[in-house]
Amino acid sequence: MANNSASDKPKGTAKRGFAAMDEATQRAIASKGGQAAHQKGTAHEFDSEEARRAGQKGGEAVSRDREHMAAIGRKGGESRQSAARAAADKNGTRSGADSEQSSKGGNQQ
Repeated sequence: MANNSASDKPKGTAKRGFAAMDEATQRAIASKGGQAAHQKGTAHEFDSEEARRAGQKGGEAVSRDREHMAAIGRKGGESRQSAARAAADKNGTRSGADSEQSSKGGNQQ
């Protein structure tokens, strides 16, 4: 009688089939499948309205994450502020309040 102990083979951890292939092989097979579907005429093609709805749905899902949206807004504000300061420094047109603050050390935290 065979001994089926847990050390003989791992349960549920070995990848099989498509999952065991490397990414390049998976892409090649998937690409061939897509090409065949287009040649056969059964491939799904988005029209502009369907694509718009899909994008809107994705945007709604992302915007539910308030923390993520706050981070995006903060990053955009920082980028805009630094670009404006760089342009002002380049043109020598920084306002008096900004220059006065920076000469005193500004808002250091």
